[in-house]
Amino acid sequence: MPPEALFRALGDTTRLRCLMLLLRESELCVCELTEALALSQPKISRHLAHLRDAGITQVRRDGTWVFYRVAEDLPAWVRAVLKDTFDGNAGGETFTEDLNRVASREVV
Repeated sequence: MPPEALFRALGDTTRLRCLMLLLRESELCVCELTEALALSQPKISRHLAHLRDAGITQVRRDGTWVFYRVAEDLPAWVRAVLKDTFDGNAGGETFTEDLNRVASREVV
């Protein structure tokens, strides 16, 4: 993966928020990400497609449900950048709010 593709993906707030949640939760469906980020489904889908096309995420389909997760075959340097990005932002207000929305959905 060229560094430009990774940093272009991380340079967008919506894609970064999606990745942060996927790194924390392992796998989420589009509807969970839509609710967690409080954004429209088309916007979330567009950003997830960008992450998928860049090779950062993988998709799993189950009927009409579409689940995303961080790609398993990422180079070690990409995993290191994602880990450092997660560690550096995990305590941030936006991520905490996103994570709380995911958690509240699981309880319902």
